[in-house]
Amino acid sequence: MKLYEYNWMQVEEYLKSDDRVVIPLGSVEQHAYLSLGTDAIVGEACAIEAAEGTDVPVLPVMPFGLTPRFTEFAGTITLRESVFLDVVRDILDALFSHGFRRFLIVSGHAGNVPAKGAAAEWEALHPGAQVIYHAGVVEPEVWDFALSIDSDTGHASWVENFAATRVSDAVMPEAAKAPVDPEALRTFGPVELKELLEDGNFGGPYTRPQSEAEAVWQATVNSIRTALTDGWSTPSTRRCT
Repeated sequence: MKLYEYNWMQVEEYLKSDDRVVIPLGSVEQHAYLSLGTDAIVGEACAIEAAEGTDVPVLPVMPFGLTPRFTEFAGTITLRESVFLDVVRDILDALFSHGFRRFLIVSGHAGNVPAKGAAAEWEALHPGAQVIYHAGVVEPEVWDFALSIDSDTGHASWVENFAATRVSDAVMPEAAKAPVDPEALRTFGPVELKELLEDGNFGGPYTRPQSEAEAVWQATVNSIRTALTDGWSTPSTRRCT
C-alpha cells in the first residue's frame, strides 16, 4: 500500500499493530533506449506489488541515487555519496521516531549499494530496529534467474525492458549487442565510458519474448515479498500479520 494512500492518523493507527515499512531507492540515469527513470520506476513498482495484500506502507521512491560514471549521458543525475547516505539516514531517523522498527530498503539501482552498509551502521545504533537491503532485479537470486535465460544479459538490455520503462517512439535494435569488457566497466571514467558504450547498453539482446521479461519482474516481486514477510531476524513485539 502506498504511503500516499494513508493520512497521518491512519499511519498512527497502523503502528499499533505493525512496524514494517518499505523504502524504495532509485536512480535517474541512462538506460540506452529505455527510460532514464528505469531504476526508480522498477524499484517502486515492484515494491508496491510485493506489498499488495498487506497494509505495509511503501514510501514514494527516492529517485536520485549514485551514478557518477554515467554523467556524460544527457539526463543522468547523480548525488554525492555523502548526500545520498545522509538522505537514507534521515529517512530512517524520521520513520524510527514515529515507531517504525522494521525497514525494507528496495533498491532499483545496483550503484546504490553503499546504502546497505550505511543502513547496517544505522541499525547498530538503534536498538530494536531491523533493516533489510534488497537489491531488486540484481538481487543474486533474481539476477541468476535472468542469466539462466540469457548469459549475456547486461544493463539496459531486455532484462529491464518492461512496458513501464519503454519510451514512446524509441526503436530498439533487433540484433543483440556484444558484451562490453567488464574491466573497462569498472575502471573507465565518464567520458571514456560513454565512448565505449555508445548507446549505453552493456551487452545482450535489447528485447526478448515479453514472457521472459515478465518472469524476471515476477521473480523480483516474489523475492521482495519473501523479504517483507519472512526476512526478519526476530519478530516484532507488536501484533504483526
